[in-house]
Amino acid sequence: MKILIIDGPNLNLLGKREPEIYGSQTTADMLAEVRAAVGGRAEVEYFQSNHEGEIIDRLHAAGYADADIAGIVLNAGAYTHTSLAIADAIAAIPLPVVEVHITNVHARPETIRHTSLISPVCRGVIAGFGLRSYTLAALSLL
Repeated sequence: MKILIIDGPNLNLLGKREPEIYGSQTTADMLAEVRAAVGGRAEVEYFQSNHEGEIIDRLHAAGYADADIAGIVLNAGAYTHTSLAIADAIAAIPLPVVEVHITNVHARPETIRHTSLISPVCRGVIAGFGLRSYTLAALSLL
């Protein structure tokens, strides 16, 4: 069994980008924590893209080509608030998807970040726990 983590735009810069908002931990740190938490219960696969179409293609592949993927942890980044196409891709696949955010998007000063186009088609949402949000989401899929 696998859990797939998909990160959207700019999340390849974790640990470097705006550490006062997103912290100083890197993607490698997050993956180590998730893998330790799930232990032998699941393999953790990771995918990141700054391109909307590549995220959609990976969602489709996970839903229909990768039979061993049990669920998806998705941080769509800014696409969370703008991409009806990603929402449609989530709705089109038979896998549970948990939306995650590093920050509490509802407490952010930019009001556009208070609205998610993908939440209605996700199994759940975890936000505001830093990179631990990924671990909580992965554990929820087990």
